[in-house]
Amino acid sequence: MPENSQIQQAVNIIRSGGIISYPTESVFGLGCDPLNETAVNRILQLKKRSVDKGLIIVASNLEQLDSYIEISTEEEQKILNEKADTTWLVKKSPLTPIWVSGKHEKVAIRVSKHPLIIKLCQSLKQPLISTSANPSGSAPATTNQQSNHYFSKNVDLYIDYQSERSGQPTQIKDITTDVIVRK
Repeated sequence: MPENSQIQQAVNIIRSGGIISYPTESVFGLGCDPLNETAVNRILQLKKRSVDKGLIIVASNLEQLDSYIEISTEEEQKILNEKADTTWLVKKSPLTPIWVSGKHEKVAIRVSKHPLIIKLCQSLKQPLISTSANPSGSAPATTNQQSNHYFSKNVDLYIDYQSERSGQPTQIKDITTDVIVRK
């Protein structure tokens, strides 16, 4: 786990509108404050990705996502009982920014089991944007060095943490239909 000083540095950068690169359950990701439109747009520009596609929000617990989602008790239990690292497409709340959900009626969320993401979200007391660290059309970064190669000085902080990663993005499942949108 990175030292607390690096976690605090990441928290300060995110709170001031910055972007971090960090390891996720599967690949390296880019993250920022989901409510900071300027920071989200910076990530979209770095990735050369349309705002219409939407982004994933990760959190250390479901409560951090309350203002972004509208889910039933059954859907809540489905999320909490899922063993695999899963990103869920759930009904977005009216408070979910368009720059997060894109053109969709649903928003992509994940309650992370990754120790670094949990620590970051707990320290921030809020969720994070999480999108793979790669320009659209390129392979997702699986190392800190690869993320740095893609984005260089355009990212405010690179967090290197050696943990197991699958190398494949997490599956995305629709909460209503259980259809796997991405394996």
